[in-house]
Amino acid sequence: MLFRAVTLFVLLASSASALDRVNLGTAEQFAILTKSGITTTGTTDVTGNMGASPIAAGAITGFALTMAVGNTHSTSSLVTGNVMAADYTSPTPGDMTTAISNMETAYTDAAGRSGEVTLDLGAGNIQGETLTPGLYNWGTGVGFTSSLTFSGTSTDIWILQIAQDVTVGAGAIVTLEGGAKANNIFWQVAGQVVAGAGAHLEGVFLVATGIVFETGSSLNGAALSQTAVTLDAATIVKASGVPASARYLRSA
Repeated sequence: MLFRAVTLFVLLASSASALDRVNLGTAEQFAILTKSGITTTGTTDVTGNMGASPIAAGAITGFALTMAVGNTHSTSSLVTGNVMAADYTSPTPGDMTTAISNMETAYTDAAGRSGEVTLDLGAGNIQGETLTPGLYNWGTGVGFTSSLTFSGTSTDIWILQIAQDVTVGAGAIVTLEGGAKANNIFWQVAGQVVAGAGAHLEGVFLVATGIVFETGSSLNGAALSQTAVTLDAATIVKASGVPASARYLRSA
């Protein structure tokens, strides 16, 4: 009976700590999705689709866009994928409205998750931390100067609820261990995200107040912003199902 009771407790504890993945809907198709525009300077490299709505394509600057036949999307030498905006030819406007709505729903979903939670880890200073799977919540901003690690399996989920900004130091690196996948890490950020020069991030960023990737910074995941995304010679790669923390790091 004791063995059975202990086993039942372990099973219940395991179930309680498990998280469902945040459903991105059609926003899942995008490496970068924004309501207010995408700007780049320098030689940026984006792998995956980009989209903007309800703002028009004129707010996507620095990419030298070329309109495709049919005017439903455009292309750029800086983007391996399609670029879409609210003022392109149907069905693109409707598709973009849906993607933006799905992005906002995902943000609300991530922000509203509750249950077993780690509160205010490091008072927002998560430098050098190793985050195991689960739900994290900060009533402050979050930052790290050189390193952060996510350790877990390929099916584990992380949701980070952050009430203010995320500030990542120049050259800081996020590392994945144990098979953890970038597309199972969800950063729900009420403020803005700033990745310092040469920094590398992992995960899906659901952000209310803008995303900035400074010179030479990179992301394996997705940048989904309810305002603008600003890039400077950045590398953005839409996360696949394969851990890729080492693939997009720039040499010093």
